[in-house]
This record gives sequence, structure tokens and C-alpha cells, in this order.
Amino acid sequence: MDSGAAGQPKSEARIGLLNGFAAYGMWGLVPLFWPLLKPSGAGEILAHRMAWSLVVVGIALLFVRRWAWAGELIRQPRKLGLVTIAAAVITVNWGVYIWAVNSGHVVEASLGYFINPLVTIAMGVLLLGERLRPVQWAAVGVGLAAVLVLAIGAGQPPWISLCLAFSFATYGLVKKKVGLGGLESLAAETAIQFLPAVGFLLWLASRGDATFGAEGVGHAALLAATGVVTAAPLVCFGAAAIRVPLSTLGLLQYLAPVFQFLLGILYFHEAMPAERWAGFGLVWLALTLLTCDALRSARRNAVRLAAARGGAVTSGSAGGREAVGPAAGREAETVV
Repeated sequence: MDSGAAGQPKSEARIGLLNGFAAYGMWGLVPLFWPLLKPSGAGEILAHRMAWSLVVVGIALLFVRRWAWAGELIRQPRKLGLVTIAAAVITVNWGVYIWAVNSGHVVEASLGYFINPLVTIAMGVLLLGERLRPVQWAAVGVGLAAVLVLAIGAGQPPWISLCLAFSFATYGLVKKKVGLGGLESLAAETAIQFLPAVGFLLWLASRGDATFGAEGVGHAALLAATGVVTAAPLVCFGAAAIRVPLSTLGLLQYLAPVFQFLLGILYFHEAMPAERWAGFGLVWLALTLLTCDALRSARRNAVRLAAARGGAVTSGSAGGREAVGPAAGREAETVV
């Protein structure tokens, strides 16, 4: 086999991993960005994020020249309705996250994305009728215990974490049914968000409460940069998703909440009493169970696939032993 052809998949995998690290790294470090936008409130920051994201994604789509999906989407009312739901849910997610970070709840926000896989699994069982393996049931049970420990320790449920986890899990479920690519999906969602966002910003300006332009050029530029902050990691994620296995992306997704958690403790100096450590410990145990089960399942599926391919090769050889030489070699190479 040609060495260049053999090296290409490795090169693609490296590019995919780098893009995956970049995407989840940016999502993990984004708590450093939102405080820079003060004195803007969470509502104003959210509205700018919605509006400027459409501008950035629109420029990206002009560059790649992908517009055919827009006409198809408009002609499908059901799919357009799902996109509207996705836009509403991610608006809630973005708004809660921005408010949480700028209000000193970075650690609790990170917990939301730690428990998101558990919520996604639970929604799959309740809404889609999916069946869980015993280890997955155990992980969900440990996750529920973690929420109880955190609720008892704090005197109330971790509302920020639960809101982020459920909103993002719902967003993922809706996006799965829509079936649009990352860039196209964000363009459709922000197109729906755009007019309400601009209307809110104009209302703020009419009241004299808008900070865009009133706090200097630098502040205005930072508000405009919310579009890049939103789109850049998504573009990197899209590049990673087509180059690395889903199991690898599943492991990389934990980078973002890990970075957020560390920032909350080491940079923002948020409190971590014993009951919060206990709750996080249970969540990490649940995620460890999920990860080990997923890796074991992936290895089992790989063995089955290899056995099926081997059986196909053996069957072909037994049915035509005279087919030896270059032709038989090419068939075997195709199967592998």
C-alpha cells in the first residue's frame, strides 16, 4: 500500500484531535470571557451573542457557499418548528450560563455539563424508549444520588446545574431530529433569535440602559466578539466530528466542564465545602462508569465487526478457491 495513502488517515485523525481539543478547550475557557463584558447585564450580553452569531455564521456560509439547505428548511414546516424549539432552548441555556458565570456560580455551571450525559441518557429512556445496560442504570442512579447530596448540602436543589443540563440535553435531542450540520443549524437558530435580540437591544437603548457604544469602542468590540466566541468552537467541533470516532469525542467532551470547574476553584476562588466535593465525587464516579461501559461496548462492537468481516472473507474463499492472485488480493483489501 502507498505510504502516502497510509499516512493520510493518521494525518486526518491528528487534525481531528487538534480541532476537538480546540473546540472543548474554548468552551472550557469561555468563563474567562463573559466577565470582560461587564457592566453589561446577562440579558444584554445574551442579545448581542444571538445577533452577532448570525452575522459571523452568515459570513462563514458565504465563504463556504452552502445555502441550499435554507430553501429546503423553509419548505418543511415540521423541521422549521423543531429548529424554533432548538433556538428557544439554547437561548435559555446561553442566558443561564452567562448569568451564572457573571454571578459567581462557575462551579455550579460546570456541574451542569458534568451531569448532562446522565440527563441525556435518562431522556433517552423516558422519551425514546431506549434500553439501558446495567452499568448505565447504575451510573444514572449514582447521578441522582449526587444531586440529592448537593441539594441537601446546599439546602436547595442545584437549579443552575439542572437547568443547564436539561436545556442542553433537550437541545441535543431536538438537533438530532432536525439533522442539520453544525454551521447550518446555528445559522437557522440565530436567524430565529435575531429579531427578538435586536428588538431587546433597541428597547434597552430607548431606556438609556444599553452599554453598547456607551462604554467605549473596546467594550463594543468585545460585545461584537460574542459572535466569534460562539461560532469558533462550533466550527472546530464540526471539523473534529468528521475525523475522529464518536467514542473519542465522547471522552473529549469532559474537557470543557473540567476546565470550567478548575477555573471556578483556582481563578474565581469559589467555595467548595465538603458536601459539594461529595456531590462532585459521585458525579465523577457516574461518569467513570459510563465511560468504562462505553469503551467496553465499543471494543465488543469492533470485535463483532472484525469477525463479520473475517467470515465474509472466509465464505468468499471457500466458494471460489480458484480465485487466487491479484484479483483475490484486491477483494480482501476492500473487505479490510
